[in-house]
Amino acid sequence: MRTFHHVGIITNEKKEGAMYNDVLSVWLTDIGQSPNSIEWLKFEEGSCMPELVQTQTHLAYTVPSMEEELKGKKVIFPPLVCNEHLTIAFIEEEGIPLEIMELK
Repeated sequence: MRTFHHVGIITNEKKEGAMYNDVLSVWLTDIGQSPNSIEWLKFEEGSCMPELVQTQTHLAYTVPSMEEELKGKKVIFPPLVCNEHLTIAFIEEEGIPLEIMELK
C-alpha cells in the first residue's frame, strides 16, 4: 500500500537551502522544511533522470516493498539505493511521474 510522502515541483531557480545531489545532477530542497511537503527541484544539464521527471511535477509515495510495487508498472527510472535507509525509483502513471520510496 502506498503512503503519500511529498510532491516534487520543478523550478528554474535554485531555492534557498537547496542541496546538490551530484549523482542525479539536481538541486533539491528538504521536504522537512516545507509545511506542505514540497520538494523543489532544479535539474542541471546532463542529469540522468528521465525527461518526464525533469519537466513534470511528481508525487512521491513510500511503499513497504519496492520489488512488489514495481511489478507490472511502467518503470522510467530503476531502483537507486540512495543510502542505507532509502531506495527510490520512478514509474509513470496517468501520464505523470511517481516517485516510489522504500524506507528502512
